[in-house]
Amino acid sequence: MAFPKSNLFFKEDETPWKVAGEGVLRQILGYDDRIMMVNVKFEKGAIGYLHHHHHTQVTHIAAGTFEVTIEEETRILKKGDSFYIPSNKIHGVVCLEAGILIDVFSPIREDFIK
Repeated sequence: MAFPKSNLFFKEDETPWKVAGEGVLRQILGYDDRIMMVNVKFEKGAIGYLHHHHHTQVTHIAAGTFEVTIEEETRILKKGDSFYIPSNKIHGVVCLEAGILIDVFSPIREDFIK
C-alpha cells in the first residue's frame, strides 16, 4: 500500500501531538514510503516498553535523560546523545528526566499514520 508523502514544512505549534502511551506523546513529521521522522515527548517516569519492529531506527535525544535498552545492553543517555537500532532488535526506554526523542525510521512506520 502506497502512502502519500508528508508536507514539506512543519511548524511545531501547528503539527498535532497524539497520545502514544501513558506519559508519551508522538508528533509525526516528514515522511515518504522510505523514511519517517517523529518527535516523541516523554514525562519523567514514562516508559517506551520493550518491543521490536522490522524498521531500522536512529534516535537523537533532543532533551532529557533516558535509560535505553537495546537487546541485552542498557545505557544512560542524555541530551545530545543518539542511538541506533538495527531491524528486529528488542529495544525500549525509561525516561529519567522529562525529554524529547527524535526518531528516524526506514522504511516508514505505516502503523503511525493509519
